[in-house]
Parts: sequence; C-alpha cells; structure tokens
Amino acid sequence: MPLRPSLQVLEMREKQTYSIREVAELTGFSRQTITRMFEGERGVLIIERPETLYKRKHRSIRIPHVVYERVIRRLAIK
Repeated sequence: MPLRPSLQVLEMREKQTYSIREVAELTGFSRQTITRMFEGERGVLIIERPETLYKRKHRSIRIPHVVYERVIRRLAIK
C-alpha cells in the first residue's frame, strides 16, 4: 500500500524556499541562468542590502516551492 504524505508535510513543502544554488543543482542550469529565470517571477523573495562607501551591494534571492514548480511546469510544456 503506497504511503500518502500527510497534510502537514504538504504544507511544509509549500512553505519551503530554495536558494539560487539549490535550484541550479536541482535543474542542472547555471546559477546565472536560474537568477535570470526567477528574478522577475511573482512570489520570489529578493532581499537587498544597498552598496555603501565600504561595503558592496548584496542580494539574496529565495524561491518558494510553489514558484519553483510553476516555472518548471511552464518550461516542461514548451
């Protein structure tokens, strides 16, 4: 009898987020390609620290599981 994931596991998966590096490893694309694919997607979390006189600009991109699935599904259809 196949095991069915519990509702709690499904909810945790929906809240899971991936880094650019994780998505690159999952898909086999480069980190630059993943950044270009996801930075304009609705629902992607982008946290930026502006450049200051002594520190460079830093940007962290987190991709929710739901957004990841939506983009991968769209790519698979093409």
